[in-house]
Amino acid sequence: MAWTRGGSFRGSRGASFAQILKKNICAPPGLAVAYVSPAVSEVNKNLFDPACNTNCGGIRSKSIPQELIDRYKRGETHAVSALYQLSQVLQFQVELKETVTTGNIPGFYFAFCVVIDGVKYKTGMGINKKEARASAAQLALEDLLPTLDGDSLLPEALDGPPPLPVKESQSTGSEIHPRRTIYERQNPINEHVPQAVRELLSKLMDSYPEVSACRSTVAAFITQSPSGCEVVAIGTGNYNTKESATPNGRVLHDSHAVVTARRSLMRYLYRHLLLFFSKNRSLEEKSMFQQDKNTKLLSLKSNTTLHLYMNQMPKGAAQIPSNLRLNPLSISAWEVNNQISLHVTVEGKVFSVFSPTFDQAASRVVSMSASDKITQWQVLGFQGALLSHFTEPIYVSSILVGDVSCCDVRGMEIAVNQRVDGITPRLPMYYCVYRPHISLVPTACPEGGANTNAQWSHGINWSQGDVSLEVVDGLEGKTVEASPFKSGPALASRLCKAAMLSRFNLVAQEASRRDLLATVSYREAKMMAKPYQEAKSVLRSYLAQQGYGSWVAKPPVSDHFSM
Repeated sequence: MAWTRGGSFRGSRGASFAQILKKNICAPPGLAVAYVSPAVSEVNKNLFDPACNTNCGGIRSKSIPQELIDRYKRGETHAVSALYQLSQVLQFQVELKETVTTGNIPGFYFAFCVVIDGVKYKTGMGINKKEARASAAQLALEDLLPTLDGDSLLPEALDGPPPLPVKESQSTGSEIHPRRTIYERQNPINEHVPQAVRELLSKLMDSYPEVSACRSTVAAFITQSPSGCEVVAIGTGNYNTKESATPNGRVLHDSHAVVTARRSLMRYLYRHLLLFFSKNRSLEEKSMFQQDKNTKLLSLKSNTTLHLYMNQMPKGAAQIPSNLRLNPLSISAWEVNNQISLHVTVEGKVFSVFSPTFDQAASRVVSMSASDKITQWQVLGFQGALLSHFTEPIYVSSILVGDVSCCDVRGMEIAVNQRVDGITPRLPMYYCVYRPHISLVPTACPEGGANTNAQWSHGINWSQGDVSLEVVDGLEGKTVEASPFKSGPALASRLCKAAMLSRFNLVAQEASRRDLLATVSYREAKMMAKPYQEAKSVLRSYLAQQGYGSWVAKPPVSDHFSM
């Protein structure tokens, strides 16, 4: 990826980025287009927000103590301190937010950006968080101070990619209080789901107080039926393994909360498949599934819907800036393009697939980001390849985000829905882009419970029917010794691939599927799900064609095992 002289974009990603911008960003009327890139044809080179006299994100015009600026320029005041001092003088809100790394920087770095009254400035990086914050503050001040000195930043002065256009937003109460979240209360599910998750978390933490520090990042699946809302699977965690790929299927590669919750959901689905195929009428009626008489595939009963709750925005594209009222030089188009691209996680850190800062050639295992996995599941279904032998794709009807730091869900809408616009006609039968209703809801996670040093990489999993919790070390990919539930001395998690293959074989036996029982490996059983594999191939090709990057697959060796 590169920018040619004069600011034009060289690469294949710009067209899809322009399409996203066309749907989400409207330049203010009456401002002329000074520059149009061939690849980013919808991005206006519009620089100034007419609502902001100083062109710096809504900062009020006041006299600036020159001594404050001079002290910073002489190196007597730290960049972060100078930024906060300016915020007090000028009465603007400033926030330092952790984000994803960008640029051609080798090695692992932390990344932060400054957000001033909703305007996101350039990303600063460092080998630790303190250094990254300082770098972000310096970059913001580089943009901010010239405007305070009265020097105009004209379009001709720009060197590099054109900045993004200003987005005019409608006046809402949240503009007066930028950090106040506005919840959608029209749908009762938006209140019932967080309440159900909160009650289950409290119950589990009361039963296992020793794992209360593992609840910082939570995801849960909830079923809704005439009898009400019920949490059926829950997971916490924020890491993926540092171990290399193994051929025995007994190491968890990804232990992020939503991935853990989804694998817990799969265990719950296997239980209900066993009920359905039990050949016992009363047990079959307790199953959440019904069967299509023609295809023999199962689907959720017509009165049952599935919902996903998360207490944080998932890592990756969903965390793009929600407010794109951008100012000159604050962030470049290619940076945002990186942010809406596919992402990978390495030991909990997030990188764009276009970034060279992760090394997938080494023995380290990388996983696709949680945002990208949710995007995939909303096309292929949350059931996965093995369960698709028995069921139609299973989608969630709504995604509820209880993140108190979020003001809207625009990033999720772009990541989950808009990136896969137009793919449905290419997919095989039963598969589609299922558009969930995405909304902000009250948090289900009480304050407190900060991770201790011993538990910072730990996560828990539970699904309905479990007698006890399992605690997994995300970096090791295995159950910890102190876990209430342990499958055996090898400490393989009940969520690992080998455990899933064992359940798959049990269901295949109950369903009298001899063709499936004849498979010799986990990979063969997955590849036999031909419609699923076709849909997966179409999805990944589509994402690459639209310029979001190539899906990073795990080494095949991780699937070449049998029971």
